[in-house]
Amino acid sequence: MLSRPLFRIVPDNTRIRFMKGAVAGLIVSAILSSASVILAFYPGLERGIDFKGGIVMEVRTPGPADLPRLRSAVSAANVGDVGVQEFGSRDQLLIRLPVQGDEAGTQQAVNRVRGAIEEASPGTRVLRVEAVGNRVSAELFRGGLIALGLSFLAMLLYIWFRFEWQFAVAGVATLLLDTTKCIGIMVVTGIEFNLTTVAAILTIIGFNANDKVVVFDRMRENLRKYKTMPLRDLVDLSINETLNRTLGTSVTLLLTALPLALFGGDTLSGFAWLMIAGIIVGTSSSTFIAAPIVLFTGAKTLRRDTPAVPQAAAP
Repeated sequence: MLSRPLFRIVPDNTRIRFMKGAVAGLIVSAILSSASVILAFYPGLERGIDFKGGIVMEVRTPGPADLPRLRSAVSAANVGDVGVQEFGSRDQLLIRLPVQGDEAGTQQAVNRVRGAIEEASPGTRVLRVEAVGNRVSAELFRGGLIALGLSFLAMLLYIWFRFEWQFAVAGVATLLLDTTKCIGIMVVTGIEFNLTTVAAILTIIGFNANDKVVVFDRMRENLRKYKTMPLRDLVDLSINETLNRTLGTSVTLLLTALPLALFGGDTLSGFAWLMIAGIIVGTSSSTFIAAPIVLFTGAKTLRRDTPAVPQAAAP
């Protein structure tokens, strides 16, 4: 009874013809990624304080907050364009202030806002204050982009040295498409682009690269094992053979991220929801994007070692 797993997501003898949808998968992926790039510039990502600079104040009122009254009170403090919104519950607010120039100006703006909200809603407490200047935010933004670029370069070199160039091209191209889709999801859902979401994107890149390496490794094994099998059939076979492992790993990570998204609070929810979206995108791209790219780029080269079929002797 214990000699075999008690539960399999898909049967061991599954033989789905994934490559019948190879062209459709690439077209849909290209459309979604192109739309995501356009959305990244217009309307653009919602940058967090890490990359935009400014002041964030988290406050808690004695009871349900009167937002119109508090907005009027904070606007009257003359500290610039101020945003006030609920943060997790009706008695918890997030107040955003623009950059004030120097440390003295920042402290003065915080004191003005604190006085205004305490006057409008006596008993209100300031839970935390975060301030990031323009120079620091620019450096953090540049550092985040450099981290993303280096991760792609590392994945390219790793896959290129471990596999043939066709796999490297497929892996890096698919990771780029996955990342652009995640950025599009951030724009559509309003998830802030900050250091936390950069960490989520880097984690997604690592997980998706590992998922694709597993499929690529099985393809390479089958290329040696089945010398005459057509490449399209071999790609389908490799995906089916690793399907249980791929789905099992993805579901395990989803079950880890979902509670964090639901109960981790507003600070971690963006990270967790982006992780969930990235897992779904990466799992599907291993089948419908990376594999078709290998199929099309390796149609004439991955079979170069195929032995010639002996000709029948002439009578």
